[in-house]
Amino acid sequence: MKPPVTGQPPVSVLMYHQVGVFPRPKAHRAVFCDVRRFAAQMNFLKWGGYGVISLEQAWRGVFEGASLPARPVVLTFDDGYENFREHAWPILQRHGFPASVFLVTDLIGKDSAWLDSSFQKARLMDGATVRRLAGEGVNFGSHTLSHPRLSQLPEAQMRREIFDSKAALEDLLGAPVPDLCYPYGDYDVRARDLAAEAGYRLALTCIRGAANTADNAFEIPRKAISWGDNLLGYAWKLHMKHARKDRPGAGPDVYD
Repeated sequence: MKPPVTGQPPVSVLMYHQVGVFPRPKAHRAVFCDVRRFAAQMNFLKWGGYGVISLEQAWRGVFEGASLPARPVVLTFDDGYENFREHAWPILQRHGFPASVFLVTDLIGKDSAWLDSSFQKARLMDGATVRRLAGEGVNFGSHTLSHPRLSQLPEAQMRREIFDSKAALEDLLGAPVPDLCYPYGDYDVRARDLAAEAGYRLALTCIRGAANTADNAFEIPRKAISWGDNLLGYAWKLHMKHARKDRPGAGPDVYD
């Protein structure tokens, strides 16, 4: 597994989940982004001179040494909510911004069944929507079959979650699916190595920091965008929160 190339500008891989109109959340604020704030954030990127690039471009820059813009940003969305299609994608299209969305393949077209009782269940995009958005330029990756905590699974079940989700998405899209995102950011060495064995080119975590602080392409950090982030806080994350910030335990929990 190759380490990052030195000398590249810090790459901010931003992590979103739901985008829409929500009551003020009492907890788990990183799961929600108000659509008005999202629109303001995208305007900030556009007029602030940020280079919003695809996940593939980021991977090539960080791990292969390809050219990157001065302030590169990648937009990622976990779980594949229907409100991405309704609220986020039209805004991204207006700006010409690429995005990567990670799908829970056994739940495509269903509700977010993995969420506990503290959450209101939300609808996930169906297969027809996924295929249409892929045709419009959205990059789709795997978020496993059922959104488990991978580090808590026996290896045979972990293998199915990582391998079979990739195969199912490739059948749905009729194209390779090279990107994986660990649910909850929870993974261990077994999961990392299985991701490489399955043929993914990269995997995303919930470790905080710039992508360049990864040890390899299967443990890429991201920066979580929360419901309460105003533009000052957003700019602070983009400019200052580059240092890697691991959390103790098997894996960071984005819902904290």
